[in-house]
Amino acid sequence: MTARIGVITFPGSLDDRDAQRAIRLAGAQPVALWHGSHDLDGVDALVLPGGFSYGDYLRAGAIAALAPIMTDVKDAAAAGMPVLGICNGFQMLVEAHLLPGGLIRNAHQHFIRRDQRLRVENASTAWTSQFDVGQEITIPLKNADGGYICSADTLTRIEGEGLIAFRYVGVNPNGSLDDIAGLTNERGNVVGLMPHPEHAVEPGFGPDTADAMRSGTDGLAFFTSAIAALAAAAA
Repeated sequence: MTARIGVITFPGSLDDRDAQRAIRLAGAQPVALWHGSHDLDGVDALVLPGGFSYGDYLRAGAIAALAPIMTDVKDAAAAGMPVLGICNGFQMLVEAHLLPGGLIRNAHQHFIRRDQRLRVENASTAWTSQFDVGQEITIPLKNADGGYICSADTLTRIEGEGLIAFRYVGVNPNGSLDDIAGLTNERGNVVGLMPHPEHAVEPGFGPDTADAMRSGTDGLAFFTSAIAALAAAAA
């Protein structure tokens, strides 16, 4: 049976259609979901996409974290459903306390967009199992509020428990603490990151690398990892 992965659209979402396309290219069925609904439509996994939900008023992701559907997202995450938050979706996950810490304005106070190198730190989650620990990938990055922060105690905990999923390599583009680019929860079903894997799923249309038209697919493994995790759970 084909996995069904929901993509939630919020007011101000920009990358929901891109996420749906990435899911389709990975071999699953994308399902459009609406922020004002309490219906997850029987999906097997969820993606909270990038954008500027509610104009980033109050704090990026803070209002979206209180949307009606987020009650159901929290329940689904607690039950073990794979949930991926991309950029604004990552901000929603920390605001909803599904991941620790917070995200603030970039240290240089400017919006940034670049092809960003990342190092995979945890390859044991529902969204990273098709990577190797230590593997370096290139994923597009675009954000204004991507500076990851947390308390010293939280940093010690997430380091010790292996909850850092990705780190920036080469340059820290937004001043994130300890070069943190993405996190996972303890169970490994919830992952959030600032870069955009949905923009690196087709050869020639992703990051500009030395491989040129053969490059640009490092993001596809996020979605195929989730499909594989769902298949394994169903077996």
